[in-house]
Amino acid sequence: MNSTATTDATAHSLDGIYKALSDGTRRAIIARLASGPASIGAVAEPFDMSLAAIGKHVKVLESVGLVRRTIEWRTHILTLDPAALQHAEQWLSTYRHFWSGSLDALAKYVETDDDDV
Repeated sequence: MNSTATTDATAHSLDGIYKALSDGTRRAIIARLASGPASIGAVAEPFDMSLAAIGKHVKVLESVGLVRRTIEWRTHILTLDPAALQHAEQWLSTYRHFWSGSLDALAKYVETDDDDV
């Protein structure tokens, strides 16, 4: 696989991850699963929507590798897979110096401005 194909695959993967995370319900599901595996019923419990609607959100999370599902008899157990989140965080961390530098400059400006008053 050449580097362009690798870059395209990485970009496609990141697009899916960030699109999945753009929805509040899916972020809430991720937050719930961060505390440990849970049945799909337990994950659905706090939401005012059908189990089928939650299932659609879970399928989006599964499709980008954020969630893994195992089936124990008739119970679907969901587990957070942090590898995809780590992949997204690594991409963001390459740009961290931009906002860190801006925040440092803002703090310095505010401190200087306070001294002038």
